[in-house]
Amino acid sequence: MAKSRYEGYCINTPTKFVKERFDDINVYTQNAKSLLTKASGFIAAYDFTLNPYRGCQYGCSYCYAAAFSPNSRMRQDWGKWVIIKENAAEILDKELKKWYEKNPHRYPKIYMSSVTDPYQPIESKHQLTRRLLEVMLDYYPTPTLVIQTRSPIITRDIDYLQRFQRLRINMSIPTGSEIVRKDFEPRSPSIKARLNAIAKFKNSIEDTKGFIPKTSITITPLLPTLPDDEASFLEKLKIVDRIVIQDFHPSQNRSLVASTRKETEAIKRKYPWWYGKGELSYIQFKQKLINQLPGIEIKEGQDGFGYD
Repeated sequence: MAKSRYEGYCINTPTKFVKERFDDINVYTQNAKSLLTKASGFIAAYDFTLNPYRGCQYGCSYCYAAAFSPNSRMRQDWGKWVIIKENAAEILDKELKKWYEKNPHRYPKIYMSSVTDPYQPIESKHQLTRRLLEVMLDYYPTPTLVIQTRSPIITRDIDYLQRFQRLRINMSIPTGSEIVRKDFEPRSPSIKARLNAIAKFKNSIEDTKGFIPKTSITITPLLPTLPDDEASFLEKLKIVDRIVIQDFHPSQNRSLVASTRKETEAIKRKYPWWYGKGELSYIQFKQKLINQLPGIEIKEGQDGFGYD
């Protein structure tokens, strides 16, 4: 089957046209043939990954998911386009129905999402992720669900999320310093907004209202935190039950390989006091987490991304 050609990113006549502009983002739509993808590699503990969108408006400089762009031009323009899977809810319903018919006594384990943010800004308008949650809640027992995001928009769905028997929310906060965040991921929400989102979950869900989700802060990849911000950041991390740290993915030039984008290397040079020490900065920060956050799980890499 011929590859889709996206308006603005092809030489020949496009087969996919820009449906709308969301801020400065080109938005395309397509119908997905499948939605649940067999999990493997880093998240092999799950049955499936689920990505409501393709592409991500946050466009973080280091994001490995850029490698899975439809073509090299869109890979270079990571963060400036999003593809909405219009029929996602219908496809998910069909796939879950098939799963539960074959596995009546085993609920699926789903990781949402591996190569996009399910709560990126366009979700506030299209509510695709919310519709997928609604579909999952039609099945019992509900799937085990882990949501990976950096977006406060997730708090909009507390009414649905508290109905999942097994839910973990992973909030990505790679640094405790706003100046560092603005260098590495300038389009993403502020650190304060993300921490407030986790706090809202902790304060809004009680066992009389629904199930209590597990919560993690994923410091992945671990970015520098300025010395003046470190003590305050560590204190704020106490709000969750798990902290996950991980270094950058290895840089590779091949497409369809999870790797750190080369754009990150120039930004890293602004912080020689951190990156000039090799692995020492990582080791020292990990030790501070262990020493100052007793009672909170400190996990590294793949070990930290499971539900349990």
